[in-house]
Amino acid sequence: MYDYRYEPHRLIFMIDNKSFYASCECLRLGLNPMTTALAVLSRQPDSDEKSSLIMAASPLAKKKYGLTNVMRARDLPPKSQRKDLILVEPHMNLYIQKSMEVLDIFRKYAAEEDIHTYSIDESMIDMTRSWHLFGTDPYLVGRRIQKEIKEKLGLYTTCGIGENPLLAKLAMDIEAKKRWSMIAFWHYIDVPDTIWQIKNLEDVWGINKSTAVRLKKLGINDMNELAHCNPEELKSEFGIVGEQLFAMSWGVDRSIISQKYHPEHKSVGNSQVLMRDYLDQREIEIVIREIAEQVATRIRKRKLLTSHISLHIGFSKFKNRKRDGINASKKITATNDNLVLTAELRGLFRKFWKGEAVRTIRIAYSDLLPDTEQQLDLFMDSTTQIKRKNCDYVIDSLREKYGLASLIKASSLLPGATAIKRANLVGGHNGGTSYE
Repeated sequence: MYDYRYEPHRLIFMIDNKSFYASCECLRLGLNPMTTALAVLSRQPDSDEKSSLIMAASPLAKKKYGLTNVMRARDLPPKSQRKDLILVEPHMNLYIQKSMEVLDIFRKYAAEEDIHTYSIDESMIDMTRSWHLFGTDPYLVGRRIQKEIKEKLGLYTTCGIGENPLLAKLAMDIEAKKRWSMIAFWHYIDVPDTIWQIKNLEDVWGINKSTAVRLKKLGINDMNELAHCNPEELKSEFGIVGEQLFAMSWGVDRSIISQKYHPEHKSVGNSQVLMRDYLDQREIEIVIREIAEQVATRIRKRKLLTSHISLHIGFSKFKNRKRDGINASKKITATNDNLVLTAELRGLFRKFWKGEAVRTIRIAYSDLLPDTEQQLDLFMDSTTQIKRKNCDYVIDSLREKYGLASLIKASSLLPGATAIKRANLVGGHNGGTSYE
């Protein structure tokens, strides 16, 4: 039981750009996002359309053709049955630009510290101190923001308003997206009529399928039962997460947006799904080198060294195999040197690989330390070591200024290399530098 008198009573707006990627594509083509059937296909280099994933679909495409995100293009209806469905490739740079333009509008309504970008198409705004400057009622302020985004950018938005971030998020997800106004306001006093009426646990932000399964094993099938269960049982089953789930069922969230959380650098990594099975050792090691250097660039940018490296190799599901993959790690002398890191990771790979077909590669660097000194190797000329370290930083600066493909190793031109193909990708998808 919670006494809401002692909980934060703020005014939080959670605003989501409706079918954002698909809407941006409609606007790029001069079409109305709400009356156009359009889907965005993510197709990797050298792959055919049938293997593409549907990244996003407009509301009409979802309603008319039953499209869902991350379904395969091969599952689309036959072309004869979808003559008005427009299929386009993603333009990630366009989406980032539009997201920044939306953020600029938010800055007119609240201070920078009161805005939290939750994802490229969702943001939380703490309007507690500023909403009254723009209207006499929070609903009217929400409508004003929606109208400005629509008039200036052509994008439709949904807005959830709540007395804390959780209530605002649930108001948007559960109610606002179904209302004609696309605005909903949830208060603490409404919890029995809102949160407790949610029957599907997975509809709630923060409860995934596995968590829902574990809750059902405890006899908890909906949010009303979660709110009235024994919290000690939840804590015993989930630990601190159990306490969070119980608080969520009562609409309690004590986080303050302006009090930003800045996590320490625990690890930095990157992974890649290969577009085919790799069986050739040289090809595999080229990709390992490319990823190793990419992650090394990221830690050098943060002026960090790594003293612990990890390598994950996932094997193909379509080949006979006795194991799923390789998970190996190693403590090393703290460094961010490309050659040293690549050599160490190559050694780990050669130690454990037995000729299996490789489909995924992940590399991570942890136990990160400030790059304030350099450990010299007694068996190598000190001047050479210092020059090599400086060279890595110079290459980083050139690539940051002119692009990753502006300066590459010759091995990235060989079969199996992926660095050049991925140089123009943003978030693993087509950047669309020529969308204008």
